[in-house]
Amino acid sequence: MGNYLNPGNSGFAAIRNSIYVDKSGMIDLINRTIDTAEKLTCVSRPRRFGKSFAAKMLCAYYDRSCDSAALFEDLEIATERRYAESYRRHLNRYDVIYLDMTAVIGETSYDDIVPYIKRNIIHELKENYPEVKTAEGFVPTLANTVQATGTKFIMIIDEWDAPVREGRDNPEIGRVYLEFLRALFKNSGATDKIFAAVYITGILPVKKDGSQSAISDFREFTIVNPREFAEYAGFTEGEVSELCRERDCDFSMMKQWYDGYTLNGISVYNPNAVMEALRSCEFASYWTETSASKSLMEYISLDFDGMSKTIAELLGGVEVPVDTNGFANDLVTFRDRDDVLTLLIHLGYLAYEKETKTVRIPNEEIRLEFAKTVRRVKRDETIRRVRESDQLIADTIQENAEAVAAQIEKIHAEETAPLFYNHEQALRSVIKLAYFSYKDYYLKFEELPSGDGYADIVYLPKKLSPVPALVIELKWNRSAEGAIAQIKDRRYPAALEGYGGDILLVGIAYDKEERGAKRKHTCVIERV
Repeated sequence: MGNYLNPGNSGFAAIRNSIYVDKSGMIDLINRTIDTAEKLTCVSRPRRFGKSFAAKMLCAYYDRSCDSAALFEDLEIATERRYAESYRRHLNRYDVIYLDMTAVIGETSYDDIVPYIKRNIIHELKENYPEVKTAEGFVPTLANTVQATGTKFIMIIDEWDAPVREGRDNPEIGRVYLEFLRALFKNSGATDKIFAAVYITGILPVKKDGSQSAISDFREFTIVNPREFAEYAGFTEGEVSELCRERDCDFSMMKQWYDGYTLNGISVYNPNAVMEALRSCEFASYWTETSASKSLMEYISLDFDGMSKTIAELLGGVEVPVDTNGFANDLVTFRDRDDVLTLLIHLGYLAYEKETKTVRIPNEEIRLEFAKTVRRVKRDETIRRVRESDQLIADTIQENAEAVAAQIEKIHAEETAPLFYNHEQALRSVIKLAYFSYKDYYLKFEELPSGDGYADIVYLPKKLSPVPALVIELKWNRSAEGAIAQIKDRRYPAALEGYGGDILLVGIAYDKEERGAKRKHTCVIERV
């Protein structure tokens, strides 16, 4: 067993010895591609979403230098009849070339990445197959090995995009690396002779080179369009529910903190965060900065029109439209706000809804990171929005109804198109945008079942937060007292049964018809 050629199954064995969710069905998706025109597979997903786990599983399954039957015998791939023939036919039958590109970068300089890979793989080929003739080029040497052994390679590259990401300040590093991949996988004569299948995984989709992909023959499965790999992109709701049942953990809290990614209709959880919460019995943000990407602050600080408003909308819980087409699949090429949002999808900071083509902050963990980061952003407009939202929350808690009405009126006029001024969803968005910095004190609930209806927006204090709960209703062609009356008549505060603190009923109203230059808003706040 080597470091790069046939690394064995110890990595997957260690995974099996820890908290493990069976994702072995993914093996069948790769088996279907072996020795076909679809043999090149690129799966991109955010960091901490099990990319390395999947790569190590594939190594253990295909590597012919070891016997991995015992590691798989109780898993779906080995126990499901539909997989039986394919499973036996490919188990431990191939020479595997495995590259963890972050590890490679740690072993050598950026300028030496490609030569380092070639040197080490050729060295291990010579050790294992001394009869193989070493050719002048790397690709011919691989071809000679296949001819001598009669066995094609399975190649697995984990964090394939690390040189592109880490070497973003030196484009030449990425160019040389992509040329290396192009020589391996766009070589019409050699690729089919050398590789039975190739699986590469990383954060970013395949890098685009001008108008074309640098390695365009790969079938791509991204976090934006995962297709049949959707259920393998993270933990599904059923899997998390079972883990919580087995370990006596609060599933509702797990959902609130780590759910929120919807892929092909499947609810997907962040696997790393779920496992950390299960191990520590603590719900918190396990999102830590790594060298894999720039900080969130650098991206949301980029000077594009509407960026500050977009971040405020996201923090407030508003779903924001996005066009993911045209993203260059790197960390430096940004044309507009949509490119920034698309990158944040690939990094896992935002969840993408394919049907509506919108993004949102997926869960409490990521909302915490945004809330923490936005206060460090240096843009004047962002600072203004944070201060105004903080002041609005303070005015509401202090029952300063006149100030609350004035700020809601301002947000309503600035952020709502005239055509949608009186639209029910637009009114809800106004509240969410105005109170977007609620995260410091509150949890937000929308359409909360209560009494005889649904409370539009309820802000419930976090534990130990010395603030009252807020039930807010914004209406047109009614008085503010009428909005309060609706809250009472439909018994919206009943949604907070069991909550022992004070509740503020906040009714905000305005006339639908314009009076002069703007619609005048009024507010009534009652404490119950």
